[in-house]
Amino acid sequence: MLSPWPLEGVASGLRHSHSAGPPKTPAEPNQAITGLIRLGAAMVLVGLAWFAVPAYAAAPTCNLVPGWTQHGSARAYAADNLFEYMDGNAESYLLYGFAAMQGVNCESGGVTLVIDISEFGDSDSAFGMFSANRDPDKPSANLGMGGQIVPRHATFAKGRYYVEIAANPEGDHTAALRQWTAALEKTVEGSSTPPAALAWFPAERQQSVRLIPESVLGIGLLKRGYVAQYDFGKAFVVVEESASTAAAIMDKLRARFAPASPVKIGDEAFQATDQYLGRLCIYRKGRYISGYASVAGGQDATALATSLATHIPAQ
Repeated sequence: MLSPWPLEGVASGLRHSHSAGPPKTPAEPNQAITGLIRLGAAMVLVGLAWFAVPAYAAAPTCNLVPGWTQHGSARAYAADNLFEYMDGNAESYLLYGFAAMQGVNCESGGVTLVIDISEFGDSDSAFGMFSANRDPDKPSANLGMGGQIVPRHATFAKGRYYVEIAANPEGDHTAALRQWTAALEKTVEGSSTPPAALAWFPAERQQSVRLIPESVLGIGLLKRGYVAQYDFGKAFVVVEESASTAAAIMDKLRARFAPASPVKIGDEAFQATDQYLGRLCIYRKGRYISGYASVAGGQDATALATSLATHIPAQ
């Protein structure tokens, strides 16, 4: 949704410029032409201002589903004031690159739905927010890039947007949540294709996959990446800006886990045993840093990492 307030500021300036100074007379043709030129330039600026206004998360409305009415005022938050709405949980949203939120409360038959649509910097971040909040012990729902519906709560991610609905009072509101998520999914813009990284991890014995917004595996050098949890360990993939950047980080990782033994995977790799991460194997393939950590006994960390490397893009 585009906000018109910059246009109001420009238009106000134009009105002020029109009222300032003495009126033009036929004896001042050159000044009149100059004024027209300036007016035209100002109108161009108005158009540019309109297109420069950032887009915000789509605002949900209660009439989207028949029988529901709005309760209270609609709400809108940005990164700098989100804490006013969710003081204890705002930090997790900001870590994933939260940009803006639009929300509304809808009522029907004594049931209240708290509906919020949040916009993030990219689809990976929106999916990351969803995966961080989903219950891995409950089934997923076929919504957007990924969704979940439980008796009092529903979430899904689509494109750059993360949608969540909370139902009150206590009880099983699954039917209403299914109806609302189906309607909202049609209105939210963006792709429903899951992030490409999800396909890189083996599905067998996989428990969950999450985008970690910082300190992957608790290592500050690994800023952001995906982690897949298995019953025998953790697989991870971090994408760096370039192969040279990734190589520099690998040098630091090798020193961090010294003494490390070199192995042949991708462009470079090593295996080691760490006090906190147990048996691990980390490799670099172009600008990708990947591998396994916390590998259980009876599993070959190097063999697992070698297999994972075959699914990682070539560059």
